[in-house]
Amino acid sequence: MTKAHPALDAFAFGRFDLRNRFVVAPMTRISARADGTPTPRMAEYYREFAVGGFGLIITEGIYPDARHSQGYLNQPGLVTDEHVAGWRTVVDAVHDAGAPIIAQLMHAGALSQGNSYGVETIAPSAVAPIGKPLPEYGDVPGGWPTPREMTAADFDEVVDGFVAAALNARSAGFDGVEIHAANGYLLDQFITDYTNTRTDSYGGTVENRIRLTARIVAAIQDTLGGFPVGVRLSQTKVNDFVYRWPGAEADAKVIFGALAHADYLHVASEGRDFIETARFPSGQTITAVAAEVAGRPIIANGGMHDLAQAADVLNGKHADLLSVARGALANPDLPHRVAAGVAQTVFDHAMLMPMANLECADLWRRGTAQ
Repeated sequence: MTKAHPALDAFAFGRFDLRNRFVVAPMTRISARADGTPTPRMAEYYREFAVGGFGLIITEGIYPDARHSQGYLNQPGLVTDEHVAGWRTVVDAVHDAGAPIIAQLMHAGALSQGNSYGVETIAPSAVAPIGKPLPEYGDVPGGWPTPREMTAADFDEVVDGFVAAALNARSAGFDGVEIHAANGYLLDQFITDYTNTRTDSYGGTVENRIRLTARIVAAIQDTLGGFPVGVRLSQTKVNDFVYRWPGAEADAKVIFGALAHADYLHVASEGRDFIETARFPSGQTITAVAAEVAGRPIIANGGMHDLAQAADVLNGKHADLLSVARGALANPDLPHRVAAGVAQTVFDHAMLMPMANLECADLWRRGTAQ
């Protein structure tokens, strides 16, 4: 008898007994109403993954405050009562289909493509982002502006925003929150040396550069008690695919050690050949270092729809869970397909064109069904 794929094994994740190791990764879908309120179509979208068998679902990045954090037009928020009510409908739909769902909280910082054009952006330092905005998430005339360097008052406002959004997430029925400190957004801008040129206690050493993320996690835990709080981290960014932490494994140990009080760590996007691209000179993968240092459940992300790679990651104890992005878009029933030995549908980038929203994806599905 052929052994079942290890991703189909159950996993005890905090207070949840996940039915398998497959996790829906956060994916920006820019499909909320203009005011950031989730729609009924979003509830259908997230429910489809739960019906398809995924063990855990993590939402797209949700903006936590109405002043500086929004990254994209039609991005959902967790700021107003209307936002909470809209997300409650989403959460109820997912729960009814048998899966827990975590809200990812994201402050875009300098990488804002939709924070009401013309509104200032903030960042650790007044350094213009490199690269270009992503066209499928909205046009930005003239590219990214140079952000304003954050003040002490800004730090307090950002922390308070994350705490308030976490409270709203709990009110909406979410099973936890994930702090987005990856992929080039605000908290990753602090971790990254070339976007953080500060000389105070939030800049310079890697110990200082991870300080704000650790402060946010602690503030949420102090306010919400046992409400689960995870953190997503990455070396690569949406606007810089080649960046790696300058101190390699030494930096990783400091970063993961500072976040050992989080409930889990989600390490993102190190390439399709994860075992190689996520490996430090010592031979250890970034996720294995995270597990060793933090002693928390680890989610690996990056090409995990490749079942051979997924098996290597789990069997090699590089991570406990696997988050899937584009593979999940093309196969919202991926766990059921794996269990039945059914081939996956190959992801088609046309699903995200001309905009990476649910409307364009629905048009693509109708077109391919004809």
